[in-house]
Amino acid sequence: MMLVPCIGRIQSTIAVAIALAAATQLAVAQEPAKKVVLHNSPRPVAAVQFSDEEGRPRSLADFKGKVVVLNLWATWCVPCRKEMPALDRLQATLGGAELEVVPLSVDRGGHEAVRKFYSEVTIRNLAVYTDPSGQALRAVGAIGLPTTLIIDRAGQEVGRALGPAEWDSPEIADTLRAVMTGDRFAQRQDPDRLHTSLGLLRRVFDWLMSPINEVILDRETADDSSDENKSR
Repeated sequence: MMLVPCIGRIQSTIAVAIALAAATQLAVAQEPAKKVVLHNSPRPVAAVQFSDEEGRPRSLADFKGKVVVLNLWATWCVPCRKEMPALDRLQATLGGAELEVVPLSVDRGGHEAVRKFYSEVTIRNLAVYTDPSGQALRAVGAIGLPTTLIIDRAGQEVGRALGPAEWDSPEIADTLRAVMTGDRFAQRQDPDRLHTSLGLLRRVFDWLMSPINEVILDRETADDSSDENKSR
């Protein structure tokens, strides 16, 4: 077997796998999650700077002592727009002295774009926070919108949601209450989700390896044939 066509096939397979993975992630991102899986242990959070509706500089340190649901979003992001009413209801239900929903918009239009959107969908309980520079996305390592961090009272990240979620669902409310009471480790892992993810990774790996295994097998067969001819 010629090596160049094999390499071409391997590259094509990898490209298809990457496209499939991207499409899968996009599909998952469009389906609101009913659960938020917490980290095994708290993680430090980078300093995030932004401004409030009055243009005053703010940071996550302003909310220390509260559980913070930091939602990075934009008005042009369709999944963000869809989940915002649920975040508004979450703030109305659990928000206060113990918890604060901090919706941080990265719209270049700043406060005006957010105010207009809030008015259109009747957001009543959420404050206006903006970061037109988008530096917050890089600071927290967000790979897309919406991205939501769950931050405990000590200012450490204990969970993260990629894509939209049903923030007013009973399951998420229970998880947030567990963080508020310090009992986050009882909620931290979902065995079924972990098993499903590992199974998917295994299938993708086997798929990627199949053409490589064929090359190795063909090479071994060719070597065996060559050895037989030499012995004759």
